[in-house]
Amino acid sequence: MKNKIASIIILLILFSVFFSGCLDVLFNYGTTTYESHPTKINYKISYGYLIDCSGANDLENYQINYDCDLPEVLNGQIVATTIHDENYTEKTLATYNDVISWAIQDNLNKQYDLGITVFITSQSYVIADLNGADALSVQEIATQNPDLISQYCQAQSNETTAFIDPNNLDISQNASLIYIQAETDNAFILARELFRWLKQNTDYQTHTNADYVQPAGTTISCKTGDCDDLSYLYISLCKSLGIPARFIRGFLIDENTAIPHAWAEVFIGGGIGNSGWIPVECAGTSSNAETEIHQNFGVESADHLRLFIDDGTNESIIVSLSSLTYIIYGDVNIRTTSYADVSDYEVTQSNELVIDENNQRSYS
Repeated sequence: MKNKIASIIILLILFSVFFSGCLDVLFNYGTTTYESHPTKINYKISYGYLIDCSGANDLENYQINYDCDLPEVLNGQIVATTIHDENYTEKTLATYNDVISWAIQDNLNKQYDLGITVFITSQSYVIADLNGADALSVQEIATQNPDLISQYCQAQSNETTAFIDPNNLDISQNASLIYIQAETDNAFILARELFRWLKQNTDYQTHTNADYVQPAGTTISCKTGDCDDLSYLYISLCKSLGIPARFIRGFLIDENTAIPHAWAEVFIGGGIGNSGWIPVECAGTSSNAETEIHQNFGVESADHLRLFIDDGTNESIIVSLSSLTYIIYGDVNIRTTSYADVSDYEVTQSNELVIDENNQRSYS
């Protein structure tokens, strides 16, 4: 009888484990396998502004200025680009960012479509080794890349507010404590442990005012923030330890739309990643820090489209937070509508993310 009861209990445990999705963790030699998801996609995206100008005449006119970022993918290809309004110039902002720029001064009653359409192939990007074996130490980064320290370890502000602030006392004290607890100078491991702290001590939460961006000092105090806020805080923590870090702005792509988004990159050197830079998605919503590390630290999924890369300056903050501007003279009426539309979306590859017993990561 006791044997029969024991057998039933074992069967119930196995049944529970199977349907909880944990079977791979327990029985596949210590590996962790996550649910399959799209890792290679093709799509077309159109984004920009529709502008309707009315009430203009010889005495009443307007000026419109808009810089439209050209996109990039970390792992993929921009297949073709169409610019909607041909009266543009091309320029570069904040070192790395090519834009299509419109500077319109007119007195015509007219509708404008200031934007672009792009065909894209994108594939998920992942740093395989979660142990940081080939990464530089913080001291090696300082010695070998002093230019990156001076460029990417400073506070960044607009005219009034320090959004990225490694000198904030709460931020620097928490970063120092994490450094002591990590007992290593390895930049990858330290960046990973700072990310773990972020996931354990903050929650993703959007603002009522969609245009509001919190400075890092506010985010560490209130312990909540959206993608911008959490990225600014994480970047500030990294910079506080002498790990170069920068923000990326762009879109998250799904089948029907493109959502404005922000994430981070940190420099850990050693020939790892994109010339030593690795991506970090700070706005994941899992309650498990280890899951967040597996899925979002050193990973840029195929649904990320880059529009703007920070160059470490105050100009980066100002430019990245700016948008379309216009000036009207007289009783001109201008109505603006932003758009970001996705079409022809196709998943060409889906994979499971697997972390093996040696802390190596791969898609299979």
